[in-house]
Amino acid sequence: MRLIKLATLVVSATAILTNVSPVFAAYPERSIRLVVPFATGGTSEIIARSIANSLSTSLGQPVYVDNKPGGAGIIAMEEVKRAKPDGYTLMLGHVGTLAVNPALFGKKLPYDPNTDFAPVTLVAKVPNVIAVSEKNPNKTLADFVADAKKNPGKINYGSAGNGSAGHLAMEYFSAEAGIDLVHVPYKGSGSMLTDLISGQIQTTFNGLPSLIGQIKGNTLRPLAVGSAERSKALPNVPTISESGYKSFETSQWYGIIISAGTPQPIIERLQKDIVKSLKSKEDSKRMLEDGAVLVGDTPAQFGAFIKAEQVRWAKVVEKAKITVD
Repeated sequence: MRLIKLATLVVSATAILTNVSPVFAAYPERSIRLVVPFATGGTSEIIARSIANSLSTSLGQPVYVDNKPGGAGIIAMEEVKRAKPDGYTLMLGHVGTLAVNPALFGKKLPYDPNTDFAPVTLVAKVPNVIAVSEKNPNKTLADFVADAKKNPGKINYGSAGNGSAGHLAMEYFSAEAGIDLVHVPYKGSGSMLTDLISGQIQTTFNGLPSLIGQIKGNTLRPLAVGSAERSKALPNVPTISESGYKSFETSQWYGIIISAGTPQPIIERLQKDIVKSLKSKEDSKRMLEDGAVLVGDTPAQFGAFIKAEQVRWAKVVEKAKITVD
């Protein structure tokens, strides 16, 4: 009798392993979509395409970037929230969609970043940079602030859209500096940079990867970086803290998240492959050249980081009285 029961248990265990393991071992069996909550041409696209390219190689299936801009990232977040939790729809999480939106929209936010999604890994932190056109007379951050105080409500700054990191960063700085600027939201960084270079708008506080090409090409002049330390990509540009605003810090950050309920083995596979790509000089070359600081942590660490950032940005939004236009 005991032998029969033991044999039954062995057969049952084998059946379970047979039914489950091959599913995860075979993942992925088709292409994977990486949703980006912003238009093409900005920092988010640079980060997303770097990750998509490396995952396509390591997973053996195409990973394609799908830009879904609009609504402060809410449109894209809702779509991924509704996606089947099978590992075939990924999301480029962002400081705006994961940490700032809860403070901006409160109970009106149609998703919960902590329960509707599962963190995979924090990919990179990116310095925000206050920049002006090379034609602009302001040479330093002090010049810019003095100009803004002389001309309240007359200096326009562009961002990639309402609720974007650039929008929030400049509102934060404006409150700290005591200046009154006019926000001009665009549908992505590309068209905004065109107007900035031509002088249609006067400044921006955008992610370094989207600006560095124009900075190196001498069409944009960086005045200060928002990160706690100077960027290795712009070693001669002071931080805002160094420029007289002690302890001021704001950076963009990007990570991969996925629909809540996705099997843990799939999350672990994605996290392992992304971290491996971040350690590869070849795979991460573009991000490093553009000034990104690469991270690559565990799902638990990323989840804890998101919650800490939610607390920090809730204080910033309240202090700076930031609202969505």
